Amino acid sequence: MIQANKLFFASCLSLLVTSMIFSIRADVLQSISADYLLSNAMIGLTISSVFWGFTLGIISCALIVDWVGMKCLHIVSGLGYLLGITLILLAPANSSGQPIDDVFAATGTTVLYLGFLLTGIAQGIVEGVTNPLVATLFKRDKRRMLTRLHAWWPMGLIVGGLIAWGLGKLGLSWQVKLAVVALPTLGYLMLIIALQYPSTERVDARISSGVMFAQLKRPLFIVLMLLMWLTAATELAPDQWFAKIMVDLLPQLGSNSILLLVYTAGLMFILRHYASGWIFARYSPFAVLTSSAVLTLVGLLGLGLSGQSALQGGLTGAVALFCVTAFGVGKTFFWPTMLAITSELLPKGGALLINLMGGAGMLSVMVAVPAIGSLMDQYDTASALLVVALLPSVLVIAFASLWLYSRKRGGYRPNVLEAPH
Repeated sequence: MIQANKLFFASCLSLLVTSMIFSIRADVLQSISADYLLSNAMIGLTISSVFWGFTLGIISCALIVDWVGMKCLHIVSGLGYLLGITLILLAPANSSGQPIDDVFAATGTTVLYLGFLLTGIAQGIVEGVTNPLVATLFKRDKRRMLTRLHAWWPMGLIVGGLIAWGLGKLGLSWQVKLAVVALPTLGYLMLIIALQYPSTERVDARISSGVMFAQLKRPLFIVLMLLMWLTAATELAPDQWFAKIMVDLLPQLGSNSILLLVYTAGLMFILRHYASGWIFARYSPFAVLTSSAVLTLVGLLGLGLSGQSALQGGLTGAVALFCVTAFGVGKTFFWPTMLAITSELLPKGGALLINLMGGAGMLSVMVAVPAIGSLMDQYDTASALLVVALLPSVLVIAFASLWLYSRKRGGYRPNVLEAPH
């Protein structure tokens, strides 16, 4: 018997683990950099393995989930987390006293890279399973339920951020902070082992693999995938540097900078979990995405421009809070709405299309994270933010154009696949 509510909760819990790692990793970047003597560019390259892994995990799911089954892959994700965290904790620190300019030149940084790679693969598998699972369980309510599922991403950021902050106040090491992630991982593994999983929506509707792969050539999918590159880089790449960015712009924050990430995550959770139904019942998803792009643009531009004056003491806490709030609200609906639009407008693409969208998003973040690190090394943090602000500038124009095009054609209308009787 398929228990939709329990499967949804298991999906939420595994996504919470995924984002807990994200926020704890963001908090410990500076400690890892100090232990392994890595520059911003090198630590960015090391962390980029997560996004390589995520992309590999989610694209692999796109290709095999219909044949291997969602339950099997969900279990594999939990095992990947446990093994990846173990490798990171066992990676020996740099004892040479010399900065490392090649991640693979030392055993410790190589093991560190592999550990982060494995956690990234596990994160990709979680996305690759839970997105088509929720789209299948709630095929007539995809936008709301996918957005509610992804409310647990910011909830994980909150939990992970508070854990990292609290353990830091206790003087505990970055290794202890990462080790905590094993506990909820074991929890969701124990839960899913006892549950029965359905076939994906595409399989249930008996849409052939040939028809599914043919959706890859649809112009709409190509456009959406290109936009996913920009939305994901705008949302997730700055988050990975968030603690450092805020310390650079407001040095008086110190270790409390992680609390601003917790704050923006709280905004995202409330909006995704409680406001998504109301918003999507009244507004086109393209209208929502246009508004989101405007707000992220305001937030990034505000931080960048104010941050440049901060070099002379010009950035105040109030201005920073306003900009962070605009950015936090703006990025809220990017990821789940892009996935929902793909699944609603191109349902015959099944798990393949929705997971390739997620893979494209993480591939863009993999490029953007070290790029931001290099910009901060070469120029300064404020200048790096101004460069990133170019991305939502393009998104405002693109989503507004899609919104107007959709209205000219009679408005947004999702497609639903029905299982044959």
